Amino acid sequence: MTEPLGEDLTRLAALHGVAVSFRPSPDRTVTASAAAVTRALAALGVDAGTPEATRAALAARERELAGRLLPPTVVRWSGGDGPDALADLPEGTRLLIETEQGETRASLAQLPPGVHTVTATAPDGRTARAHLVVAPPRLPTPTGRSYGLLVQLYSLLSGRSWGMGDLGDLAELAGWAGRALGAGFVQVNPLHAAVPGAPTDPSPYRPSSRRFPDPVHLRIEDVPEFAYVTDPERLRGLRERAARLRETVLGKGALIDRDAVWELKREALELIAAVPLGPGRRAAYCDFLAREGQSLEDHATWCALAEVHGSDWHRWPQGLRDPRSADTARARLELMDRVDLHSRLAWLTDTQLTAAQRTAREAGMPLGIVHDLAVGVHPGGADAWAQQDHLAAGMSVGAPPDAFNARGQDWGLPPWRPDRLAESGYAPYRRLLRALFRYAGALRIDHVMGLFRLWWVPQGEPPTEGTYVRYDAEAMLALLVLEASRAGAVVIGEDLGTVEPGVREALRERGVLGTSVLWFERDWDGDGRPLAPDAWRADCLATATTHDLPSTAARLTGEHVELRDRLDLLNRPVEEERAEAAADTGEWLDLLSRLDLLQGTGGGADTSSEEAEIQAVHRFLLRTPARMIGVWLPDAVGDRRPQNLPGTWDQYPNWRLPVADAEGRPVTLEELAASSRLHALMEVLREER
Repeated sequence: MTEPLGEDLTRLAALHGVAVSFRPSPDRTVTASAAAVTRALAALGVDAGTPEATRAALAARERELAGRLLPPTVVRWSGGDGPDALADLPEGTRLLIETEQGETRASLAQLPPGVHTVTATAPDGRTARAHLVVAPPRLPTPTGRSYGLLVQLYSLLSGRSWGMGDLGDLAELAGWAGRALGAGFVQVNPLHAAVPGAPTDPSPYRPSSRRFPDPVHLRIEDVPEFAYVTDPERLRGLRERAARLRETVLGKGALIDRDAVWELKREALELIAAVPLGPGRRAAYCDFLAREGQSLEDHATWCALAEVHGSDWHRWPQGLRDPRSADTARARLELMDRVDLHSRLAWLTDTQLTAAQRTAREAGMPLGIVHDLAVGVHPGGADAWAQQDHLAAGMSVGAPPDAFNARGQDWGLPPWRPDRLAESGYAPYRRLLRALFRYAGALRIDHVMGLFRLWWVPQGEPPTEGTYVRYDAEAMLALLVLEASRAGAVVIGEDLGTVEPGVREALRERGVLGTSVLWFERDWDGDGRPLAPDAWRADCLATATTHDLPSTAARLTGEHVELRDRLDLLNRPVEEERAEAAADTGEWLDLLSRLDLLQGTGGGADTSSEEAEIQAVHRFLLRTPARMIGVWLPDAVGDRRPQNLPGTWDQYPNWRLPVADAEGRPVTLEELAASSRLHALMEVLREER
């Protein structure tokens, strides 16, 4: 039985944004445990361990709020009314605003977009300083409709890859898709830096750093210094080993081995890094170092220390666990060569990412590369080490129990502290967004609901013992809109699953697109049947599937049920699962037939029934008003296998499969470009457009 929450604890939690209950469905309310609420408060620096401590903390918080002139961060939307926090200041309060551009003003009128500083001086002598975020009211709506390809980059191997897809492959794919297919974008998985060490966690959604990309994605031959390596024989040997590694994946059925790829690339990059930079390249590198500043120094230092002490900073010598300690400063000097190497790798990767986006735009893509922002970082990685002051110690992000997972979920990612974010003017969040928007035509935000609230799970407890903690969604959204508008980029929120009321409306108001997946779009407020195309929302990216779901071919044939049955992942008898899956698919095929979308498929007389149905699914997506239509690249060649099967760890090769055809044979980028099946599907989209 859940321990009842006292009135003092309930009030204290509310004042710190900690929820004491949640609603998994409109007709059901679940009360959080007192232990979960108490531990969430403790992670925010609030002692509620005893009734006496709770009363003292409550009194202190109420005094703080009563005497506070301004919250640490306030938001003003351009063209709108001033922030309530400023409007509620005592009459006669004077304002002094220092703009991001270095100007000093005494009025809110006509402030330029940016993150400014406002100082308020009340008539009674009290003063307060706050960060003032001024943002455009919304992001511009994408002009016209575009369609594009969705792919996990590691899975896309070409004849030049070193065992997994790389940024050279991404540029080739974008250039070809833009010119030959008329595609408007290519969406990829997060390319964030992974935690090193064998075996590396292959999931791109649990990175060491979201701030910097992973050099494993580098195309070695595209680094200019590659041509001047002083030991070409050694480099030739590495390339021969890379070719054998590629062949084991493409020709012998081996899984993608990220660790083996990195071992070869690391050795090659150390040879390349020994080549002196020319004056122009040196100047560009120095500009990068100056622009990235402390963030890059921290990241490169962590990488260098991890080579010596292991990849979990919690196990390092005590003095090195603090990025600002004297021990860390001394270690940085001792490891300066390695720190410089990792800084240079970050620069090279940033350069190739920028080049890929440039290639996409030159190929006529209105958006280009759509990058993916993971919801958090690995607790032992670089960001968690460098940003300790901004992370909630002893907590992990997850999801509460729901109809699909009765035990809830724990993703093992430490959450940001909303109070520390606000105090800093959201500095780490701003730096993260700016870095990604430098080479992204659009940004997909995984679990976009996290801008509003996150489910915090105390370490050592099951996910059921968590509770929601609220963030300042207005500030998070304002900064997202500000940085995206500066970059001229589109933002897509992954808003699948249980979504708090009002979230989708708030995102839409600010111009953030949602995500709609065909199989989930039903009339849930009516008869539950598949949603007619004209009833879909326009402000979304519409797709048939995602990296976490079965491929369209597998869903149409029911093979996704058989796979889960073989892995003992079903919660009901397999016959019931088969019947439900068949009924679900049958309802959709019936709708496609009634809309006459199964007719006139582009594959000719040899087009299979399955291929025709996949084409019809995408014809349906084009009937919706969705502004973006995404084609899961493996769907274009009939791949049966999901890239990730949630609920599995070592039972299934998550994040390690190359794109393959209907028979499971890996398909190279060059073969994709020549695939008649792919061209037939893409011709459907081109004709409908």
